[in-house]
Amino acid sequence: MFEYFIGILVFVLLAVIFNAIKILREYERGVIFQLGRYWKVKGPGLIIVIPVVQQMVRVDLRVIVMDVPTQDVISRDNVSVKVNAVVYFRVIEPEKAIIQVEKYLEAVSQLAQTTLRSVLGQHELDDMLAERDKLNKDIQAILDRQTDAWGIKVANVEIKHVDLDESMIRAIAAQAEAERQRRAKVIHATGERQAATELVEAAKTLSAEPNAIQLRYLQTLTEIAGDKSSTIIFPLDMVEKIRKAIS
Repeated sequence: MFEYFIGILVFVLLAVIFNAIKILREYERGVIFQLGRYWKVKGPGLIIVIPVVQQMVRVDLRVIVMDVPTQDVISRDNVSVKVNAVVYFRVIEPEKAIIQVEKYLEAVSQLAQTTLRSVLGQHELDDMLAERDKLNKDIQAILDRQTDAWGIKVANVEIKHVDLDESMIRAIAAQAEAERQRRAKVIHATGERQAATELVEAAKTLSAEPNAIQLRYLQTLTEIAGDKSSTIIFPLDMVEKIRKAIS
């Protein structure tokens, strides 16, 4: 009977020792509570946790990649879009992540969703499409500031998709086509204006030298004479002027 009792005692003792030994990986930390009060952070490696008296909560220090579910956002110019994003963050103070917030993963997810809607709702659709890098930095700065009390560092935020309905896609395409036509007309008008200026300058130069007009006339005759099917008729006084210009 005594040997049986000793065997049970040894078994219980081994179980207690086995339960007291904890091994934490390099990227893990153990937040230790002693009689319900925060005591210290231990790890990595082999640590001893006194059963009943102490409790340990494991915390992963690696970067966490969290998908932000698709959010319905109404832009400042009243366009409804669906936006989703991804948040990269990590725990840098394990004790705060456990003590200051109940479930830090869920808290970061909810905060990221509300911040995404709030920030994007202050911008127009063109900003969402063209200035995505700036919006990413704005959201990241807000999240990092608000999660600092939880011992969390938000490293990066990336907006993945901005989805529009078919009618809005057609409207944007029509707007882009109108913009291309406007630019083409402006370029054409600019070219016409420059050409008119050059023609005025050429006319002033020719008017300053009467013989220059005749020489220009001869050059024009040379160009059109190359076509054998053409018949050129001009008045006699013009022949006289050409003769004088040549002489």
